[in-house]
Amino acid sequence: MTTFHTLDVRQSINSLDAYISYVNQIPMLSQNEEQELALRLQKSNDLAAARQLVLTHARFVVRIAKGYMGYGLQLGDLIQEGNIGLMKAVKRFNPEVGVRLVTFAVHWIKAEMHEFILRNWRIVKIATTKAQRKLFFNLRTMKKRLGWFTNEEISAVAKDLGVEPETVREMEMRLSASDASFDAHSDDDENETYAPAGYLEDLRYNPAKELETTDSLEQSETALHKALLQLDDRSQSILTARWLNDEKATLQDLAEKYHVSAERIRQLEKNAMKKLKIAMQTGDLESV
Repeated sequence: MTTFHTLDVRQSINSLDAYISYVNQIPMLSQNEEQELALRLQKSNDLAAARQLVLTHARFVVRIAKGYMGYGLQLGDLIQEGNIGLMKAVKRFNPEVGVRLVTFAVHWIKAEMHEFILRNWRIVKIATTKAQRKLFFNLRTMKKRLGWFTNEEISAVAKDLGVEPETVREMEMRLSASDASFDAHSDDDENETYAPAGYLEDLRYNPAKELETTDSLEQSETALHKALLQLDDRSQSILTARWLNDEKATLQDLAEKYHVSAERIRQLEKNAMKKLKIAMQTGDLESV
């Protein structure tokens, strides 16, 4: 019989950081060790074997949970839900299929986290219409299995919920996607190469790009200044007071200054803006 590592679960783990540190220190199982434990659980309902399978795979729950932190939920809560999925996977795992437990368990772990997110995530981020909110709260309960909907299932869900099939597909994709960190986690060395920070070019300090932006702004400012000079004095004053001064004037302020109605000031402002727009687009400053 294989000799397994002894797991001391009696130590006090009173913080999330301590828990993560602890599960990351638990030795991984070889494939033979994993199969032996799974067979003991399957044939003898050995709870000690089940506990060891769960603990040795807890680090994967932490890693998956970190991918869902962009939803604004607590990492500890996501880990707790993922652990429930891991325990369900351990209970259903069949070592005779020939796959590793982590491959089988990842679907159950994510399913529990998805369920938790659906129950707790702020609805304004994903469902902005009445139909989307209805779909948001009912989509998970209507799934017959893990995995993507077929076209027939999409049509059935859309009919039951009174939405378009395209809405069902879009919501399913949004709910199934996980957030990725821009920077790789320090304990995730194997994925560090794939973090966006590792391969995206930083154009903020590109001299050519900065020069191009500066030239474009200067040209726009010059064109705007020339166009303004072609307007009559009152139109120039109105636009300057309404848009260019640090303290913006109201329509009523200008109405009192020029002894006209606020509506008349609004009309003058609109006409002046229209002339500026034409001049900026065509470059025909003399026609203003």
